[in-house]
Amino acid sequence: MPELDPAPDIPTLLMLTFGYYGLMNVDWDSLDRANWEGFHRQHGSSLQQAWAYGQALQTLNVRIHRAAIRVPRDGPGPGGEPGGVIMGLAQFMVRRIAGYISLASCTRGPVWHPDLAPEARAQALTMLRKSLPVPRLRVALFSPDAPASPEVEAETRGLWRVMTGYSTVMLDLTQPLEALRAGLDGKWRNRLAKTEADPSFTARVEPNLPEAKRLLERETEQRTQRRFQGLPTDFVRAYIDAAPSREQGFAVSYAQSRKETQAALLFLIHGDTATYHIGWSNEAGRKANAHNLLMWRGIEYLRHIGVKRLDLGGVNTHALPGITRFKLGTGGQVLTLAGSYH
Repeated sequence: MPELDPAPDIPTLLMLTFGYYGLMNVDWDSLDRANWEGFHRQHGSSLQQAWAYGQALQTLNVRIHRAAIRVPRDGPGPGGEPGGVIMGLAQFMVRRIAGYISLASCTRGPVWHPDLAPEARAQALTMLRKSLPVPRLRVALFSPDAPASPEVEAETRGLWRVMTGYSTVMLDLTQPLEALRAGLDGKWRNRLAKTEADPSFTARVEPNLPEAKRLLERETEQRTQRRFQGLPTDFVRAYIDAAPSREQGFAVSYAQSRKETQAALLFLIHGDTATYHIGWSNEAGRKANAHNLLMWRGIEYLRHIGVKRLDLGGVNTHALPGITRFKLGTGGQVLTLAGSYH
């Protein structure tokens, strides 16, 4: 069983209360998947810190290192391992620059236990930077999965902010469906109602692998036509393979007319959170506002399987005004993260 949040012992309480941060230690690449996923799920972390995300990148020849930040406790841990309560996780993606510089990125991480004080988190970041198991010269980047705040400022004290924060839209799926529907933008909701009333469209949401593969093929065509880039489409195939099960890894929301797919959306699932990853529509789907129906059906499905948050992905009112309006129309909260720090 994963070692999820045992009651803090005296050394832990001392550290949390009085700041005995020297008790912390960092273990590299030793934590098993079950404990990683248990902590990750319990503390609502991002796609980029999910075990399956790292495993998928490894299949694409990206170097991954995973760190567990612990504080001591009395007695041995499960399986006779040295004792230690997990208070943070950090997954780094490492790539080489100019052939000799190692750039290690902890994107939307580390994942922290909420009881770990910002000052202790700052100490943990220092320990991570010093012990990172990659050759020097190296650069470590941290991108906290939180907006700017006095707590994040204390956590990153001593680091330089080298990049502004990423903005996304987060939708709370723990709300009742009636509240979620009422929270939709009026025009967005009207388009949804119109498409719901169209008998020519059949919408489904399921972990349908053939539909996912077709969507990825169309995404490749879109990128070529529109000249934009993103995570390789092979990443999605690898992520699905790395997930504990298809149901726990992805869902495709797709609309068909006369058995032909007119539009589709892909959601990647990580713990009790899901991320809207890609979407596609042909001309008929666009005219029918199929994406409104598919997003709403996706929300219904994700709630049903226990997902609590939907990350709708990046928003940019200048470069992507149409997509940004669509995401904002769901009624989600705009979240601008603090930025990247070195």
